[in-house]
Amino acid sequence: MGVFLKIRDWNLGILDFEYCKGLEISGSMEANRGQNGIQLLLAAEQEAQHIVNAARSEKLARLKQAKEEADKEIAEFRAQMEAEFQRKLAESSGDSGANVKRLEKETDAKIGHLKTEASRISHDVVQMLLKHVTAVKN
Repeated sequence: MGVFLKIRDWNLGILDFEYCKGLEISGSMEANRGQNGIQLLLAAEQEAQHIVNAARSEKLARLKQAKEEADKEIAEFRAQMEAEFQRKLAESSGDSGANVKRLEKETDAKIGHLKTEASRISHDVVQMLLKHVTAVKN
């Protein structure tokens, strides 16, 4: 005789268990049949509870392991992104120093060009100013 149990666990779904125990029911054991059936059901229920508890424990262990693995992956990704950020920051800082030097050279060149042009035309500008200042209009 076998007993088939269907147990609903809200976390694990529906679990099916078959608890078989070799019982031979003869004419002399008909009176104990009800008592044996109850004992069989109680034993099957206890076995089912042990299985459910083991399944819950395994599920919690898997969830904990998955969380630890996810935390590890997040930490690795964060470290990788931080390293990439620091590398780009160092590159842009190095470029800004080069840019400053380039801009200083360009500025010095433009200032030199303006001074050269000013010295080249300063005599003509002075003459034009003197002409306009000293000219009398009626």
